[in-house]
Amino acid sequence: MKIIAVTACPVGIAHTYMAAENLQKAGGKLGVEIKVETQGSIGVENALTDKDIEEADGVIIASDKEVTKERFIGKRLIATGVQDGIKRPEELIQRFATEDVPVYQADLMSVEDVKKQKKENPIYRHLMSGVSYMIPFIVVGGLLIALALTLGGEQTPGGIVIPEDSFWKKVEEIGAASFSFMVPILAGFIAVSIADHPGLAPGIIGGFIAANGSFYGSEAGAGFIGGIIAGFLAGYITLAIKKIKVPQSMQPVMPIIFIPILATLTVGLLFVYVVGAPVAQVFESLTVWLEGMQGASSILLALILGAMISIDMGGPFNKVAFLFGSAMIAEGNYEIMGPIAVAICIPPLGMGLATFINKRKYQAAQQQAGKASFTMGLFGITEGAIPFAAQDPLRVIPSIMVGSMTGSVIAMMGNVGDRVAHGGPIVAVLGAVDNVLMFFVAAIIGTVVTALLVNFLKKDVIGESEAKGGTNQQERTEEDQAKSTEITKLTDIVTNDLIHADLKGSTKEEVMDELIASMKQSGILSDAKAYKQAVIARENEGTTGMGMNIAVPHGKSEAVRKPAVAFGIQRSGVDWESLDGTPAKLIFMLAVPKEKAGDDHLKILQMLSRKLMDDNYRQKLLNVTTKEEAYHLLAEIQ
Repeated sequence: MKIIAVTACPVGIAHTYMAAENLQKAGGKLGVEIKVETQGSIGVENALTDKDIEEADGVIIASDKEVTKERFIGKRLIATGVQDGIKRPEELIQRFATEDVPVYQADLMSVEDVKKQKKENPIYRHLMSGVSYMIPFIVVGGLLIALALTLGGEQTPGGIVIPEDSFWKKVEEIGAASFSFMVPILAGFIAVSIADHPGLAPGIIGGFIAANGSFYGSEAGAGFIGGIIAGFLAGYITLAIKKIKVPQSMQPVMPIIFIPILATLTVGLLFVYVVGAPVAQVFESLTVWLEGMQGASSILLALILGAMISIDMGGPFNKVAFLFGSAMIAEGNYEIMGPIAVAICIPPLGMGLATFINKRKYQAAQQQAGKASFTMGLFGITEGAIPFAAQDPLRVIPSIMVGSMTGSVIAMMGNVGDRVAHGGPIVAVLGAVDNVLMFFVAAIIGTVVTALLVNFLKKDVIGESEAKGGTNQQERTEEDQAKSTEITKLTDIVTNDLIHADLKGSTKEEVMDELIASMKQSGILSDAKAYKQAVIARENEGTTGMGMNIAVPHGKSEAVRKPAVAFGIQRSGVDWESLDGTPAKLIFMLAVPKEKAGDDHLKILQMLSRKLMDDNYRQKLLNVTTKEEAYHLLAEIQ
């Protein structure tokens, strides 16, 4: 099987690449060839070629922003969120083997698209699409301004000032120019997400009007709130105009001339005469209120911001708080983004530190993830904590929230400011932070609080293992050893006792009873009757007769102690209702413990399907006369 995939997230920094890495790991584990294209903040990497698409058996799109699907027309396609790519990669891949995944068509949405659309909030999806294009502008603008202030600023009684005739003044102005695109780009790409390319011009122009209060007689613009409103107005107005029936002769010029002009004019006039002034007043009042917050009120704000940043680590709550802080930077209020910048880095730094200071609480893979998490925290990537939260949300999420809230409050009390829409120690190193000492004090304390709290709540991995019977291989029970068997070839789970060179049964059920009896006698099954019910239930869903004289009955049950395959030859053949009508002569019965049903079941089926397509190999199996000959041949299946 060959699978191709595309991963993308609104920011294009962490989730995109985490999903890609997990899909690739899952493909390697399951023996599936997989290539993943990432659509990150630096553009498309590892791009899928026409040949890749042509050869693919299936397509996975794990994305929280719009990904063009036209190139995948005619391919089985699963469209889902990027979190599924991170948390459930094996399940996504396995669906191509276990489910009837729909083929993507140009004119009709697939079943998966419909399901995704029902599950997702379209407003959030469009908003995040705009945010993904906006973030590079605010990061570039903020860092350039911070760099100019650090290297070219001069201390005066009124604060740091850059001389008007200096080189660094030009750098600051370039940064300010980048900032000025923030709201128009946000609005433009919200509109594109809703109405495709015809929405771009109305959205950007509407966003520009929203950000410039002079259009509607306001000293302050409508800010990012106005930009969001402009984006949605432009998108849905454009969409409505696109649906208007026009003569065929006008259709070619509609998306180039009439749709953008009509939509831009409508959005612009609505903002000038209806929307602009009220939104600007709300935004101005909010800014005044925030700037006037002192004492307990500012502490409450810091607590709220810290909780929102950490609760979903890059999700909608995190993005709302981040957008709010970014907008305050544009208004000249840097002391809102300061606590946010501290809170952003605490979850990954805290979980990384937790794995360093108490390894007994974490398995080897988690300890490696801790190193990556700590590194991501240094660069302000909150998503580094996601692997830990996904595995143990009840302990990890409260711990990182308490740590982020603690750091956020200390930063607020210490008057920490941040002039760039980003977080983590990297912004302090680059000179974007006011009161750097308190920034690091707040970040360190919050990180330590998270690490100590999560380790207090977690139980020792070693202790838990010992309670169940020891940590090393010698101390495990025989059943535990069996369930952890690494399957590299079929004979890892086949013994001579499970091989029948001459099955006696003349019906499907009689053959199944023979094979099940050998499994029971070999200690594979704790309850033969329960396992048989699982096998029959699978047969009722659809025949396991593969054709070419092969049948692969299988069952996933709690009655199975360890993975195993029983093999038998029925030389006269048994009616197995195979798709090609051939009787089953080579029967492979799979037994898999329910908790290992996903990876083991698929791995065994893949090994069998590859080798059994060989006509010569099947004939050799049919010609064996002893169990030993059969075992020797089965050893070739890997």
